[in-house]
Amino acid sequence: MSSPMRTPARARSFQENSRLDVQSGSLESSLLQLINDHQMAGVRLREQTEKSKKEAIKSASRVSDLLVETVNGGVEECFVNEKRIEVEIRALKATVMRFAKQTDQWLATTHAINNAIKEIGDFENWMKTMELDCKSITAAISNIHKS
Repeated sequence: MSSPMRTPARARSFQENSRLDVQSGSLESSLLQLINDHQMAGVRLREQTEKSKKEAIKSASRVSDLLVETVNGGVEECFVNEKRIEVEIRALKATVMRFAKQTDQWLATTHAINNAIKEIGDFENWMKTMELDCKSITAAISNIHKS
């Protein structure tokens, strides 16, 4: 049961209660002082919590930005490297095509040289055959002329 004095004290503001604390050293004023201190500590704790929450949000945002920047930096680097590789592949493909044409030309040239050498060999054999035939004919004419 509340006493009639307590009800008006509860309805009073904290500032009024603080003034009453100064005026009286009663149990009620001590309790009001404790409540006031508790509420002030709660307010400070809420302020500290809110400040810590804001700092945590800023830190999380910064970490998120750094992670995104790191990942995007790697992706960007990969993209640049991919473009460089594609350019190098195109250049290499052109070089390979040029070397393939040059190799085909060399093959055609060596084939022609081989055919020419073969023909020279065939011509040399033909010449030896003709020389033998000429010697045979010369020998036969000589024999006919001597007889």
